[in-house]
Amino acid sequence: MRRNGPAGSAGDRHWRGSARLAVCCALMFDAMSVTVDWDAGSLSPLRALLWVTLSATVCAVLLPPRVTAGPGWLAVRTPWRRRVIHTGALTAVRQYDGVSSHLVLRDVHGHRLELDPRTFTRNPLLWHELDTGVHRSLERGTLRQGADIIQRIGHRVDDETVQAVLRASGLS
Repeated sequence: MRRNGPAGSAGDRHWRGSARLAVCCALMFDAMSVTVDWDAGSLSPLRALLWVTLSATVCAVLLPPRVTAGPGWLAVRTPWRRRVIHTGALTAVRQYDGVSSHLVLRDVHGHRLELDPRTFTRNPLLWHELDTGVHRSLERGTLRQGADIIQRIGHRVDDETVQAVLRASGLS
């Protein structure tokens, strides 16, 4: 298992590939923009700087958030900020569906973070850390909203895990 962050933490297994894709797209955008501008004869140092800046912006927009979890915490890091919640002290879990489904988690300390619920279906270790924290929150009585959402996601994670095991064993 690859570790991300402090000892004992789990990270998104697919983040590196997604980050690599974001960087490649940004580099391709930069290369094509500079090439077209150079071919048109209008490339200058200022315009080259503009293309590099726009490419960096494309990379920042396409770069997925990095999700890590450990005993009692879940963190989401974007290029601009890092948000951490205490999973053993959750107060609410909400899921918003639509074009891009996202999960919103809040804890008793007022911290809030948003992430794609598919992150948990692709990373059972992250799910385990969240699920353990949710059980602690339920035992302590802090989680007042969203236990049903966590159950649905848990069933989805279990289904995906079973399908992956069946595919890997050749039974599917």
